[in-house]
Amino acid sequence: MQMNFIANQSAPALAGQTIDVLDPSDGQVFEQIPRSQAADIDHAVQAARAAFNGPWGKLSAMERGRLLMKLSQKVSEHAADLAALEQRDCGKPTKQAAADSVALARYFEFYAGACDKLHGETLPYQNGYSVLTWREPHGVTGHVIPWNYPMQIFGRSVGGALAAGNACVVKPAEDACLSLIRVAQLAAEVGFPPGAINIVTGYGHEVGDALARHPGIDHISFTGSPRVGTLIQQVAAERHCPVTLELGGKSPQIIFDEADLDAAIPVVVNAIVQNSGQTCSAGSRVLIQQGIYEPLLKRLGEAFGRLQVGSAAMNLDLGPLIRASQLERVTGFLDQAKADGIATVAQGQIAAGVPAGGFYQAPTLLRDVPVMHRLAQEEVFGPVLSAMAFSDEDHAVELANATEFGLVAGIWTRDGGRQFRMAKRVRSGQVFINNYGAGGGVELPFGGVKSSGYGREKGFEALLGFTTLKTVAIAHG
Repeated sequence: MQMNFIANQSAPALAGQTIDVLDPSDGQVFEQIPRSQAADIDHAVQAARAAFNGPWGKLSAMERGRLLMKLSQKVSEHAADLAALEQRDCGKPTKQAAADSVALARYFEFYAGACDKLHGETLPYQNGYSVLTWREPHGVTGHVIPWNYPMQIFGRSVGGALAAGNACVVKPAEDACLSLIRVAQLAAEVGFPPGAINIVTGYGHEVGDALARHPGIDHISFTGSPRVGTLIQQVAAERHCPVTLELGGKSPQIIFDEADLDAAIPVVVNAIVQNSGQTCSAGSRVLIQQGIYEPLLKRLGEAFGRLQVGSAAMNLDLGPLIRASQLERVTGFLDQAKADGIATVAQGQIAAGVPAGGFYQAPTLLRDVPVMHRLAQEEVFGPVLSAMAFSDEDHAVELANATEFGLVAGIWTRDGGRQFRMAKRVRSGQVFINNYGAGGGVELPFGGVKSSGYGREKGFEALLGFTTLKTVAIAHG
């Protein structure tokens, strides 16, 4: 059985309860984790506060950077083991889990180099004064990590918070937390002081709620659904605790008739099937200019038809969905599409020999999805791509912006002027032109607008959110 990791020590839930962990590839229990409660969160927060007020908080920025670099190297040394944990926990194909462990090491490497480069400013002011600003850590930060990319989101969130000097209390998703417990253990091995990184597992409505409400938490980073994000904001507002929220998306890929379709097609397909579509930035809508709508749908359909879904170990194009309820959610969207007369262009195949009991869903391409249909408005969080046609730039912008979300957008066009016009008009936290995702982009600030949340993680910008600004005015005559 796995345990919480608090103050560099393994610890069962104080109440002694556990949660079964299922393998998405076969639906079978293979591990147990603690079902923690508010008392466990309090234990972790106390440990984090002691670290912040003590050995962790007293380290220089240079020393924090060296520890983060050691952790990056340690993660690289254990990359295969971490990938294996995440693969079984999440059902990821081997290649996806391996890429996630590489990304985790890169996050720590990036933030290791950023620690001693977080500078304040000197400000011109009245004669007789010198005014400067300092960037200071919040103190103890709380991090709610989702199940779709545990290692990557831990790296971008906790990595940035540690680089800024905060001590961290982390609540991973109950569906996928094994890799993060191991990372915390590796951090202790390389010299992170007790309490700098604490992992507490359990259900969101119990331990996640306790984390958000705890008066010892000075900042909250949450990645998840808009509904839960709203609850986090409400609870945090009661004590004026700042939050960073990344709440998903309904991201469009906008393809104009003069675009390089050979370059676009594989990227558009990958953007919806990566991690079985369980990606907040998934390109779940494809907007196609009318002149190329039919021929491009035909080519996309051919690409979908070649896709294979299998167990994590099969290492095919897609693995299973995370759990039975997620599979039910995706099939519910597809049943609604059929009932409403929305046509299916193509589906991939579930490979022969997949284990019984796994949560498998064939990737599906739908056409002529009405702009206000729930398939065009709501986050499916599965491998379902909705296609619709547009006439011109104005129409494309209207469709792209016609949801409550605004996380990522892809624009495919060779027209240089159009590239800039569209990038300015689409309401989105990130815009990719003739690409999508830029290879993950550890260095690129990430976050959304509208119901996709606010605040930024990844890149140097994340350090600004994980710090508070202090102004110091000195009167010297």
